[in-house]
Amino acid sequence: MVLIEYPELEVLITRIREISGFDFSGYARPSLLRRASRYLSGNRMNLGELLLHIEPGGRVVYDLIQELTVNYSEMFRDPDFFVKVRNDVFTYLESYPAIRMWVAGCATGEEAFSMAILLEEAGVLDRSLIYATDLSNKVLTSAREGVFTLSNIRTYSENYLLAAGKNSLSDYYHVAYNKAVIAPELRRNIIFSLHDLTGDGVFNEFQFISCRNVMIYFTLELRQKVFRLLYDSLSMLGFLCLGKRETLRYSGIEDHFKIIDSSLNIYQKIK
Repeated sequence: MVLIEYPELEVLITRIREISGFDFSGYARPSLLRRASRYLSGNRMNLGELLLHIEPGGRVVYDLIQELTVNYSEMFRDPDFFVKVRNDVFTYLESYPAIRMWVAGCATGEEAFSMAILLEEAGVLDRSLIYATDLSNKVLTSAREGVFTLSNIRTYSENYLLAAGKNSLSDYYHVAYNKAVIAPELRRNIIFSLHDLTGDGVFNEFQFISCRNVMIYFTLELRQKVFRLLYDSLSMLGFLCLGKRETLRYSGIEDHFKIIDSSLNIYQKIK
């Protein structure tokens, strides 16, 4: 693998920001270093060659940004989280005439589809709208298609059962050309859209925001900035869900929330 040093990484971060406007300066350096080294190795070039190829609107800078961002997900990842949302959070959300949810950092759509299934099984999908956002056009294209490998679907089916699913996951997809395709009845209530948590602003008000396993790669300063965006995007008494390795501690907004579940990092905005 082609390895680069931290000073070289800073040069790369600056170049990306100058050319594309995308700012990685708030991202944790070890993760960026690994991903940048992997990109260089995969493309058989050194840093100097890469810098020469980073041009405005060019394919290289686009591909590099995709590589440096994190896009891993599963349907019903952390099943105990979905059990808690199903049993304790949705009983509150069901009282709203219209439900707006935001899945931030949606990657290829697994969590958004999982939420749509929960809403369907709660009988409220028809009056719900899920905004699923990511900073990568590449993963959003995949998310809109809603197509997954059968091997992944087997894992997702196990997660679904552990998440107290009321049916079979196969009720929500059909198989075509040896792939699983999410049912259009679920996809029609999801809007997949480009949004950068670190640079873009508030675009709606939501009763429920899931931003799980996204900020573990951010510096404290960047996390605080994103937490303010999430707070401003959440309606009063709305719910904020973070990943198991994330927390509202040191966020600057922790006093504005009540803890619903400390182990699963589910919070409710109270002021």
